[in-house]
Amino acid sequence: MLSRALTRRSQHFARALLRTSRPSRSRHALAAAPPAAPSFQTIPKRHFTAYPARRKKTNPQPVIDQKMEEIQDLYATARDEFEIAAEETEKQTVYAADDRAAARDELAKLVEAYKRVVEGPDAEVGEEVRRRVGQRIRELENAVTAMEEMALGQG
Repeated sequence: MLSRALTRRSQHFARALLRTSRPSRSRHALAAAPPAAPSFQTIPKRHFTAYPARRKKTNPQPVIDQKMEEIQDLYATARDEFEIAAEETEKQTVYAADDRAAARDELAKLVEAYKRVVEGPDAEVGEEVRRRVGQRIRELENAVTAMEEMALGQG
């Protein structure tokens, strides 16, 4: 009997709690009362991983274009100096020796800039520059060497 009374009493207590925690269901109460705010704050979900953040690959094209423009300018200057020196050497003029020295200086500047890019920290940029202008620079080096040998044979 005692257990039955405790059971009824606990049921009565549970119903009383439910009545106080629930809003009334009458039409007037729903129309007049604002909606109840949730009693907890929502926390935004964040996804954390055990992996380090991946670095986005940057597009090396602007860097390649900048380096190529620099090397193209130096190449054009060295090529012009070479053509002037070759012409003067062929004609055996007084200015031939000075023009050959100027051609060697411009070629040295070009080769230095080329090596700085090719052997630089960015391998992708270096490889692309090597692919685009490496052959032309070697041809110009060989042409300057041949011009100097021709000048020694004339002298």
